[in-house]
Amino acid sequence: MNYPHPIIAREGWPFLGVSTLVALGVTALGGLLWSLPFWLTVAFIVQFFRDPPRRVPDDLKAVLSPADGRIVVVGKARDPYLDREALKISVFMNVFNVHSNRSPVDGEVKGRWYNPGAFVNAALDKASTENERNALWLQAVNGADVTCVQVAGLIARRILCYVDKGVALARGQRYGFIRFGSRVDMYLPLDAQPAVAIGDKVRATETILARFA
Repeated sequence: MNYPHPIIAREGWPFLGVSTLVALGVTALGGLLWSLPFWLTVAFIVQFFRDPPRRVPDDLKAVLSPADGRIVVVGKARDPYLDREALKISVFMNVFNVHSNRSPVDGEVKGRWYNPGAFVNAALDKASTENERNALWLQAVNGADVTCVQVAGLIARRILCYVDKGVALARGQRYGFIRFGSRVDMYLPLDAQPAVAIGDKVRATETILARFA
């Protein structure tokens, strides 16, 4: 699951290759002025698929952010996957955020669920139940259950998840990617203490979302 950070995520290489070839072709045929929009597309693809390395905090009770973005939900909610009351924390990713998804805890994947659905704005809370989504049930090494849900957005049309039941994940380990705008919902035990508030900007792995009791 781990791989050397290549600056550009592997999911972006086909997009970058095609867009660069097109930009080069238009430049050769029509000059730089005509090709400028195509080079801007190349620049957008580079920034969208960037995948920088991240430092893992030493706090072993910490639940780390699985994604870059902005906090849009912090509060009590029903975890529909484990049928329990939980602390829900949601991170909204716009097209300018890094879109690699990383494990928030050290633990084992105990279950995985995929639900097809719509593509409403991922900043809206109804996206959690109406949009296409992929959920992982992670059992942390301390026994706590964590549900981590990748949710497609208004522009996102592809959720990628590379792990399944039985796989062990380390904090900060890359496990998936969502293309072009989305969100990640986290369901934690009710006694977990949130460390973020609505509106906070967070970074995958480096930002602590909550701490286990």
